[in-house]
Amino acid sequence: MDAPAALRAALVQTCASDVPEQNLAATSALIREAAAAGAQLVLTPEVTNMVTFSRKLQAEVLKPEAEDESLAGYRALAAELGIWILVGSLALKAPPEDAYPQGRFVNRSFLIDAAGGIVARYDKIHMFDVEVGEGESYRESAAYRPGEQAVVADTPWGRIGMSICYDLRFPALYRALAEAGAEILTIPSAFTQPTGKAHWAPLMRARAIETGCFVLAPASTGTHPRVAVAEGRQRKTYGHSMAVGPWGEVLADAGEAIGVTLVDLDLGEVARARARVPSIANARAFAKP
Repeated sequence: MDAPAALRAALVQTCASDVPEQNLAATSALIREAAAAGAQLVLTPEVTNMVTFSRKLQAEVLKPEAEDESLAGYRALAAELGIWILVGSLALKAPPEDAYPQGRFVNRSFLIDAAGGIVARYDKIHMFDVEVGEGESYRESAAYRPGEQAVVADTPWGRIGMSICYDLRFPALYRALAEAGAEILTIPSAFTQPTGKAHWAPLMRARAIETGCFVLAPASTGTHPRVAVAEGRQRKTYGHSMAVGPWGEVLADAGEAIGVTLVDLDLGEVARARARVPSIANARAFAKP
């Protein structure tokens, strides 16, 4: 059996505005920087194309997948550079039969191969409906249609299990991804600052330890510019894009700055960690209380 391939991955940390064209240009420049540094897989944060609280602006600006310029741009960039890109997610209009305001948007992650092809799509399953304190509340389900299907995709380096941000708090999803063969878990995020400070790193390490997987989590950071709309709240995110090894060790933490964080992964570590503590193999069915 061939040894697992080594992988140089890059976590792109951004502070997206509410203008998709602007974000495509800024993120593409960081992806080029990562590719120049030898990255084979580059990962971007959640809602790479647009960060805003304005549902009205989203309804005016967002497009269906087939018409989205950001997705087309990242596919062309992957083919040009000969790299894989995990577009953490794009906010997109749902099909006409489920369009805003009657229906909802979708929050969709894309895995793109080195030829620009879409290898896998994943729609965020768990909606961020929370009160985080200090007047900060979110009702993602009011605007987004939740996904229903967990996704694992094959790559030249190993199998990737896809997820998005708030999914992080639901360990059963990651157990299912690992049981389906995932060796790398992707958790692109736009974490709030209060929850990030309290929970980000412990949850990332827990998901890696529980599954014996690598975790790659590109994140948004800082106070997000409002260019197209001046009213309403302004989004602030935690940053700290993170890579965690299958034994739970933090391999990289990007802090709060916009930029690129490189990490080299030895996929053989997955088998070694699972051999030491075979919790997936040892799991047993049980009756709920």
